[in-house]
Amino acid sequence: MMNGTVLVIDAGNTRIKWGTHDGAHWLMQSWVDTARAAQLKRALAGAPPLRAVVVSNVAGAAVREKILQILPPTPAPRWIKSTRAQCGVRNGYDHPAQLGCDRWAALIGARRLYGGPAVIVNAGTALTVDALAGDGVFVGGMIVPGAELMRKALAGHTAALKLQPGKFSFFPNTTGDAIMSGAINALAGAIERMARFLAETGQRQPACVLSGGGAALIEPHLNLEVKVVDNLVLEGLLTIAHEG
Repeated sequence: MMNGTVLVIDAGNTRIKWGTHDGAHWLMQSWVDTARAAQLKRALAGAPPLRAVVVSNVAGAAVREKILQILPPTPAPRWIKSTRAQCGVRNGYDHPAQLGCDRWAALIGARRLYGGPAVIVNAGTALTVDALAGDGVFVGGMIVPGAELMRKALAGHTAALKLQPGKFSFFPNTTGDAIMSGAINALAGAIERMARFLAETGQRQPACVLSGGGAALIEPHLNLEVKVVDNLVLEGLLTIAHEG
């Protein structure tokens, strides 16, 4: 286990999540809006001296540059990329570097926390659903628009399905409920189908490791064993930091 404080940062399209860890415990975990990345400087002002900084960034070059401007000059940040194998996880993508580095970190985090076969789900702006076999092989995954993206797509491309409040119902009887229920059922269905596909390969029944801002919306509707992890990508980044 690495001694000293580690800073890990998960820069996504909507939020930049971050945490500090002292080698034994999380000292803090928080987030700022990606559009207000400069606020990270104030949030980190009270952090102790750092031993290592590990960053996952899927928000583009401009956000990377803003994070670089905020971080202290030393230690130099480690910007992770998806590789063929790392921390007990092997990457089944044809071209490993094409896998989003946040998804790669989440797979590594889930492997360390739980082991065994699992469907790794991050419910953010998009929903990612990744299958991890019991031997640590990432066999593949899918990407689905998140609930808000689905609702906005309908609002933007139809005349009668404007963005409106709605809640989940088994038998929706308002348009708002019909749209929200359809989005939640689509997301839950993608997760449950991936779990079934993985089980049909001969794996034991996989767990569902669920993270992201949309987790609470989906979790009650899944017919699976669900393990909710608030910041799974941060757990993976910490694992990578310890390996390094």
